[in-house]
Amino acid sequence: MKYVVNVHNIGMKYQSLNGEINALEKINFSVRDGEFVSIVGPSGCGKSTLLSIISGLLPPTSGTILLNGEKVTGTSNKIGYMLQKDHLFDWRTIFQNVMLGLEIRKAVTPEAKERAFQLLKTYGLYDFRNKYPNQLSGGMRQRAALIRTLVTDPQILLLDEAFSALDYQTRLAVNEDIYSIIKKEKKTAILVTHDIAESISMADRVIVLSKRPGTVKNIYEISLSCDNRTPLCSREAPEFRAYFQNIWKELDVHV
Repeated sequence: MKYVVNVHNIGMKYQSLNGEINALEKINFSVRDGEFVSIVGPSGCGKSTLLSIISGLLPPTSGTILLNGEKVTGTSNKIGYMLQKDHLFDWRTIFQNVMLGLEIRKAVTPEAKERAFQLLKTYGLYDFRNKYPNQLSGGMRQRAALIRTLVTDPQILLLDEAFSALDYQTRLAVNEDIYSIIKKEKKTAILVTHDIAESISMADRVIVLSKRPGTVKNIYEISLSCDNRTPLCSREAPEFRAYFQNIWKELDVHV
């Protein structure tokens, strides 16, 4: 299986009122095609900064990002980004929100509209296409935000604390939804989260970052005895607890 993302010796420094801050240092890892990778680490260790660098939104101080073997020098249509908030516009219908990315890229075609309708049908939002965001539940809004990202047909999805604004019960349900959609659409995904259980339940590998400056402390290959891997099934697997405890210790969350 080929690597679609290569993160090589990434470092990031920036200036603050208190002087220079060393946010990231010598970050190295690769992501395989179709793989789901989670990144966890203490608050302020540079997790979100790293996603911004991978997306091309932020140039690193040192190191390189390769996307399909080519150096990232700016944003790419091959990368889709989902943030903590769904950022749906209240004055646009769900269908209009889904089409927003295509409008910005001036890529609205009959084929693109048909793809949007098909995604809405497949993932249970077609009957809500003419509703407005405030008429949808939090989970449905996140699903709409993901469809808005998928309709542009990115190869890689970056999810930055994409579920943290939801209550716990909704979050578990949305984990199931989003995971199944990503797997069905055969997308490569990188999730940044502070939730250890979430990272294990969704990922093929969990990358643990250290305190600032963030470095790769460890990478866990997640192997769970589930007949049909889903986030909820993963939480019930006998191996889940050991992964949780090991990552908990890595993060020094008791300090």
